[in-house]
Amino acid sequence: MSLFERFLTLWVALCIVAGIALGQAFPAVFQAVGSIEIAHVNLPVALLIWLMVIPMLAKIDFAALHRVKEHWRGIGVTLFVNWAVKPFSMALLGWLFVGYLFRPLLPAEQLNSYIAGLIILAAAPCTAMVFVWSQLTRGEPHFTLSQVALNDVLMVFAFAPIVGLLLGLSAITVPWQTLLLSVVLYIVIPVVTAQILRHQRVARGGHAALDRLLATLQPVSLMALLATLVLLFAFQGEQILAQPTVIALLAVPILIQVYFNAGLAYLLNRATGEVHCVAAPSALIGASNFFELAVAAAISLFGFKSGAALATVVGVLVEVPVMLSVVRIVNGTRGWYDRGAAVRRNASSPERSTVVPQAGRAGS
Repeated sequence: MSLFERFLTLWVALCIVAGIALGQAFPAVFQAVGSIEIAHVNLPVALLIWLMVIPMLAKIDFAALHRVKEHWRGIGVTLFVNWAVKPFSMALLGWLFVGYLFRPLLPAEQLNSYIAGLIILAAAPCTAMVFVWSQLTRGEPHFTLSQVALNDVLMVFAFAPIVGLLLGLSAITVPWQTLLLSVVLYIVIPVVTAQILRHQRVARGGHAALDRLLATLQPVSLMALLATLVLLFAFQGEQILAQPTVIALLAVPILIQVYFNAGLAYLLNRATGEVHCVAAPSALIGASNFFELAVAAAISLFGFKSGAALATVVGVLVEVPVMLSVVRIVNGTRGWYDRGAAVRRNASSPERSTVVPQAGRAGS
C-alpha cells in the first residue's frame, strides 16, 4: 500500500472535519450542489463515483472467470457468504442495534434510513481493495481475480433485488426507478467503461502500459473518494454536531458483521479442505464491502442529508483498520488452519495441484 492508502482512515477523518466546517461556513454552496440531480441522482456525485470506481474496475480481467473451477470450494464459500449471508446478517444486526438497542440514542426520524444504509453497504462485495488485502496474506492471485470478476458480474443482476427485498422487509419504500438507475450508473457503466479502457491499453502497450495508467489514475480515485466525503459531511454536519455519538453507534453493527462474515468464510474453507492461500482472500472478500457503490446508491435513493448516506460513510471510516486486523488474524492463524484434517487430506492428494501464490500484480 502507498503511504497515502495506508493512512486512508486519517484522511477520511480529516475530510469529516473539513466537510462539517465547510458545510457550516457555506451552506448555500452545498445546497446548490445537492440540487443538481436527475431522477434523485446527484450528478456531481455520479461523476466523482465514476472517478473512484473506474480505475479500480480496470484492474479486473473478466477473462479470468474461466479459472473459477480451479478453486471451486473457495469460490462456493465466498459466494455463499457474500450473497446468502452478509446482506441478511447486516439487516438483522441493523434491526437489532439501530432499531432496538440503540433506538433511544439515535434520531427517531432517521432510524429506518440508518438501517437502509447498513443494508446497502453489505449488499455489494468489495472489488479493488481486495487485491491489497490478498497480497498482504499471500493469497492465491488467480482465485482473487476470478472471485472479484464473478462478484462484479453478479452485482449487475443481484444488487437491486437484494436491496429491494431487504428494504421492503424493513418497511422502507423502495424507489425502484432510482435503484435500477443506480445499478446502471454505478455498476454497468463503470464496468463497461473500465473494461474498454483496460483492453485498449493492453492492446496498445501490454500490461506494462496498463500498470502505468492505473498508477496515474489511483490518486485520482482516492481524491474523488475524499471529495465525496467532504460533500457528504457538509450536508450531515448539523446532525453530527448535534449527536456526535451517531457514528460510533453505527460502527458497532458494521464491525460485528465484518468479523462474523470473515470468520464464517475462513472456517467454512477450512472445513471443506481449501488451502490457506485461497481461504485468506476468501475471508477478506466475504467481509469487506464495495463502499464506493454503497455511498453512491445511498445518496441516490435517500439523498445527501439522509441517515443512509451517513451509515455508508461510517463503513468507509472503519474499512482500512478493520480489514488490516482481519489480515493479521488470518496470517497469525495459518499454522492452526493447515493442521485441519480436511486441509491436510486435500494437500496430500496426488491429483490436487496448488498454484504457488505470487507477491506480484494480482489485478492483471
